[in-house]
Amino acid sequence: MGARLGSGSNDDELTETHEINVTPFIDVVLVLLIIFMVAAPLATVDVPVDLPASTAMPTPRPDKPLFLTIQADKTLSLGDTQTTRESLGAALDAATHGDKSQRVFLRADKTVDYGALTEVMNSLRGAGYLKIGLVGLETAPAP
Repeated sequence: MGARLGSGSNDDELTETHEINVTPFIDVVLVLLIIFMVAAPLATVDVPVDLPASTAMPTPRPDKPLFLTIQADKTLSLGDTQTTRESLGAALDAATHGDKSQRVFLRADKTVDYGALTEVMNSLRGAGYLKIGLVGLETAPAP
């Protein structure tokens, strides 16, 4: 309930006003808005996610796969014979009889860095072998 003080005929008498004072309501709403604006990003910073495991069946292996292996000391082996990066194209042509559409399975030691793996893949692409399969350990899918 509010009262109006003012100039009237009788200054001793207070008259009631029937207007709602919304200033405290606006103050509360603004404070709540600021709290939610600050708290909302903090609630979504770190969302723990349990990603599902892949249960894809591995593709069947060809009868005579062509494995190119990068060992821990970055030496290359095509099948069981060692080769150099410079003679990789000639060794691949001899092993595939010039069939550049044959898939080359690339195996690398865990300690080989990504740069060395990319250099070998670039050498394969430069030799014309564009079908490259990366080989990893097959593990059982998680239950």
